[in-house]
Amino acid sequence: MAAIKETVSNLISKISGSAEEAPREPSAEEFQQLRNKYTEAGQGQVFAFVDELQTADKSRLFHQLSTFDVARINELADRALNPPKSEQTAVTVEPLPDVATASIIDSDPADVKTWYEAGLKQVAENNVAVVLMAGGQGTRLGSSAPKGCFDIGLLSEKPLFQLQAERIAKLQELANKAHGVQSATIPWYVMTSGPTRKPTEEFFAKNKYFGLSKDNIFIFEQGVLPCISNDGKIIMESKSKVAVAPDGNGGIYQAIVTSGVREDMRKRGIKHIHAYCVDNCLVKVADPVFIGFSASKNVDIATKVVRKRDAAESVGLIVQKNGKPDVVEYSEIDKETAEAKDPKQPDVLKFRAANIVNHYYSFQFFESIENWMHKLPHHVARKKIPFINPENGEAVKPDTPNGIKLEQFVFDVFPMTPLDKFACIEVRREEEFSPLKNARGTGQDDPDTSRDDIMKQGQRWVEAAGGIVITEDDKFGVEVSPLISYGGENLEFLKGRQIKAPALLEKEE
Repeated sequence: MAAIKETVSNLISKISGSAEEAPREPSAEEFQQLRNKYTEAGQGQVFAFVDELQTADKSRLFHQLSTFDVARINELADRALNPPKSEQTAVTVEPLPDVATASIIDSDPADVKTWYEAGLKQVAENNVAVVLMAGGQGTRLGSSAPKGCFDIGLLSEKPLFQLQAERIAKLQELANKAHGVQSATIPWYVMTSGPTRKPTEEFFAKNKYFGLSKDNIFIFEQGVLPCISNDGKIIMESKSKVAVAPDGNGGIYQAIVTSGVREDMRKRGIKHIHAYCVDNCLVKVADPVFIGFSASKNVDIATKVVRKRDAAESVGLIVQKNGKPDVVEYSEIDKETAEAKDPKQPDVLKFRAANIVNHYYSFQFFESIENWMHKLPHHVARKKIPFINPENGEAVKPDTPNGIKLEQFVFDVFPMTPLDKFACIEVRREEEFSPLKNARGTGQDDPDTSRDDIMKQGQRWVEAAGGIVITEDDKFGVEVSPLISYGGENLEFLKGRQIKAPALLEKEE
């Protein structure tokens, strides 16, 4: 643990909840020691108004500042604001080697069946866990609630959290039935941000954990880092509070350790972990095919991708960069490279593995977090950050970027993974990827497209099972409850049945 304590990601603060708590009042000596530490580091401005504060606010400031390593903050700020000049080195980008990849689109159905059965066996043996990255709020969607609480407009009015919970419940049921057990359990670890933790906990409790056992749901919080001004100073949000920002989805690794998630997984005997983002309404939670494929490869990390729509689509790509697994952004490759065709499949792009932030990890890899955590880079986002002027105490809302937020990305760990311990599987976009990013009416990645994608998927499932979907005008689709079918299976009862769209199938009839 010593190495992890030296990392910036250890600068974690669960400040969002502290405003409602009564923090311990520090002694005068403790407070002065902390003040001296910050002053000596050139960050004494955080105490500019301490003499004006009430005891409770002063205590909260003390506890918030105590969670940060000011020397490490200075180091990060200097590196971010004065980055070293990097030597120009040649960069080679190639697709991952064939041995590390597979495609649901092109694979032999027998192989997919083998992966599915192997993954379902792991579920039945309680070896599989799920980590959900759910820190985002629905701000762009016109909601201040966690994005997982959002109703995309389905006939059932089910929010994203419920859809995913019901997929877990159904998968447990399928594993029990397939292997003659009654105890298949998939623990669900839900990572929130500071602002979303309490409303997430309340939403789960209000909805009785969507039919899952409370004992198998672990809600935890990612870390935060102080916002830094353009001249390297810690920014104060108010006279008694540092302005902070979440440490990015790459903060998942540190949070898994500090929250107790890893220890809980260890006690449960978890071997395989599926991690994904809350905003994908089509996500196949703990997908047995993905688990079985990844386990068969004996890798530490695997990732799902979808086929890039065309050369111009603005998506990051999973590649090998200078011989290492990595993600390259669309802006990092030239037009010729983006348009290059695969010599083995001339009708598709050579670089087509679009990243959808849908990952597999071996638990063994999580056990090694201390070995590499301090090597993860931090990325700079220049923002307009409201602040308190340390000279006169006035609140300021800047018109131009006045500071930076530091964050890590979940894929920053890919290049640290040996190529033979990394794998990638291509899945069908229409079956597994429909992100919710934009406000209704945008026409792309919005609540309407998310709803439509679920309705279209359900209609495909019904028709594949022999059902007849009657559509009129612009009315289409069938919403199939996850409690009926996880991935289109067990719908034989619909054979020959006529269903008028749009329709909702909540139970077998």
